[in-house]
Amino acid sequence: MSSGYHLAELNIARMLAPLDDAVMADFTNNLDQINRLGDESPGFVWRFQSEAGNATNFRPFPDDMIIVNLSVWESIDALFQYVYYSEHADYFRRRKEWFHKLDLSGVVMWWIRQGHLPTLEEAKERYDHLAQHGPTPHAFTFKQRYSIEDLLKTTP
Repeated sequence: MSSGYHLAELNIARMLAPLDDAVMADFTNNLDQINRLGDESPGFVWRFQSEAGNATNFRPFPDDMIIVNLSVWESIDALFQYVYYSEHADYFRRRKEWFHKLDLSGVVMWWIRQGHLPTLEEAKERYDHLAQHGPTPHAFTFKQRYSIEDLLKTTP
């Protein structure tokens, strides 16, 4: 039975070097594969992308070294399985080769109505909310999850 909601997530990463630098080559050379893994994963709904098939040329944050990935999933569990238990996990474990450790969470999640496609502006607002207020039903993380029921309790 459908809840009428999907999970949106924004992942941000601060690169060690520009995308065309040799330091980033193994990441950029595998980006299509990483995205294909997500696109073909159970529970995947949608991914923000340019005509090139990824979102690496979008910079919604003031720091030009921050790249983003914005996607929609059927559930937290579907996203969790992709991130930590698919072939994606092999790349995730290597993130220190390409990205700085962030002071804040690199991921923010929130519930959206099915059919809604979040914008980068909406995603940045959720990330900023998480940074300012910590996890809430409006913006949360894997470590501090909120359910659709939690969201509905806070929505007038």
